[in-house]
Amino acid sequence: MKNFIAVGLIFLIVIIAGNSLFVVKETERAVMLQFGELVNDDLSSGLHVKIPWVNTVRKFDARIQTEDSIPERFLTLEQKALEVDSYAKWRIVDVGQFYVSTRGDVSTAGSLLAERINDGLRDQIGARNLQEVVAGERDQLMIDLTAELNESTAADIGIEVIDVRVKRIDLPDEVRSSVYERMITERNREAQELRSRGEELAIGIRADADRQSIIFRAEAYRDAERIRGEGDAEATAIYAAVYQKDPEFYAFTRSLNSYRATFGSKGDVLLLDPQSDYFKYLKNEAATQ
Repeated sequence: MKNFIAVGLIFLIVIIAGNSLFVVKETERAVMLQFGELVNDDLSSGLHVKIPWVNTVRKFDARIQTEDSIPERFLTLEQKALEVDSYAKWRIVDVGQFYVSTRGDVSTAGSLLAERINDGLRDQIGARNLQEVVAGERDQLMIDLTAELNESTAADIGIEVIDVRVKRIDLPDEVRSSVYERMITERNREAQELRSRGEELAIGIRADADRQSIIFRAEAYRDAERIRGEGDAEATAIYAAVYQKDPEFYAFTRSLNSYRATFGSKGDVLLLDPQSDYFKYLKNEAATQ
C-alpha cells in the first residue's frame, strides 16, 4: 500500500512539474495568460515556471514572416490603371500588442498588414506617373512605403515591417494595347528626331567637306600653275641662252623638230612654195653645214 501511494505521489509530482515548467526557444516570442487575461506580455527565451491549469502560455515564431498579397489594381497620377503584385517581410517586435491585436493569429496579422500595404501602395502610386512607378522611382516608392507602415504597425499590431517589394506590375488587358501603341509612337518620334538630327549633321559635314575639297583643288591648281610658269620661264631662259651662243644651230635644231612633227605620218601632205624659208636647210648641202 505504501509503495502504491509513493508511486502515485511521484507520478503526481511528474505531472505537476511537466505542467509547471516550459521552455521558450531563441526563435520564439511568448506571452503568459491567467484565466485568459494577459499577465506577462514578453517572456524571454529560456526555462520558465507557470501555475498548472491557471497559467497558459502562447508561443509565436519570432523569425521573419512573409505576407504575399494578392494582386490589386491601382491608379497612377495620370489615372492609368496598374495591377500590382507585392509581398512584405515582417516580424513580431511587441508580442503583447501582437496578441492583443490579433489574439495570436498570424493570418489575422497578415490580413491587417495586407490592408495597410494596399492603402500605402494606393497613396504612393497615386502620387507618381506611370514611368516613375514602373522604373524611375520604384525603389524609392518601396522605401517610402516601408517607412510609412512602420510608423503605425508596431504600435497597432506589434510587428515591424522589414521590407515591402513589388514582384510584378502589369497593365490591365483593356488598356495594354493602347499603352503599347503609345509607347511605340513615342519611340518612333524619338527615332525620327535622332534621324533628323543625324541628317542635319551629315549635311553640315558634307558641305564642309565639299568646301575643303574646292579649296584644296584651287590651291593645288594655283601651285601647279605657279610651278608650270616657273618651269616655262626657266625653259625660256635656257632657250634664250642657247640662242645667244649659236643662233644658227638653234634655228637648225628648231627646223629639225618642226620637220619631225610635220612629217611624222606617211599620210601627211603639206603644200608650200619650194623656195620658202621653211626648206632652207633642205635645199643644198651648204645650207645644212
